Amino acid sequence: MRIALLTDLHANREALDACLAHAGRQGADKYAFTGDLVGYGGDPARVLDTVMAHAARGAIVVKGNHDEATASGPRPGMHAEAREVIAWTRGQLSEAQLAWLDALPLTSELGNMMFVHASAHEPQRWEYVMGVAEAERSLRASHSRMVFSGHVHAPALYRRADDGRMGAHAPKPGAMVRIAPQHQYLVIPGSVGQPRDGNCAACYAIYDDEARELTYFRVAYDHGAAARRVIAEGLPIVFAMRLVEGI
Repeated sequence: MRIALLTDLHANREALDACLAHAGRQGADKYAFTGDLVGYGGDPARVLDTVMAHAARGAIVVKGNHDEATASGPRPGMHAEAREVIAWTRGQLSEAQLAWLDALPLTSELGNMMFVHASAHEPQRWEYVMGVAEAERSLRASHSRMVFSGHVHAPALYRRADDGRMGAHAPKPGAMVRIAPQHQYLVIPGSVGQPRDGNCAACYAIYDDEARELTYFRVAYDHGAAARRVIAEGLPIVFAMRLVEGI
């Protein structure tokens, strides 16, 4: 089974369509969306329609912090510009879409794989996995060999060896990584809809659970069109600039 791993879509229709088309050409036969389907971007209803259609066909979908904020209201501490987009997003979605977002689980499991937006350690806290210490905490909280998450908007890969030692790997787009069955891995594909590593190309990954092969991808898309959509909807211009600059 070749699983396309997509996270942090952030209402970016152009990026999502490009990644789905690319994944189809790579032979993906299952899809997993690990949260933050909405927020920041200018096309939340269209993005949700797309993900909901995939979910109806068996895709895995878990809730992100922007999804929770849209469905239930933002938590204290969310910055003002993000809160502005959340309020606007609520007005763009139907009651059925809001109810669907609200009902999403925080985690999902399939075989030896776990799917979560942030850390598997207390997922509801939305902890950012920014380094080895946070990655180890997340992996220790899961019994799964493969943990797939997002939230940090940049590709990353961590490994916990069978003797407990941790390691980090800098994934290269298009380069296949062989997955050792005795180790435990935390896979962060990077953001589809708002990459923040200085590269404006959309991110996603494919995991082949039979061949035990993982490949990260960068997909060029019309980020200018996505940025113009943010501006046209009257959303904070900073979110348009992030799409252009990849930061």
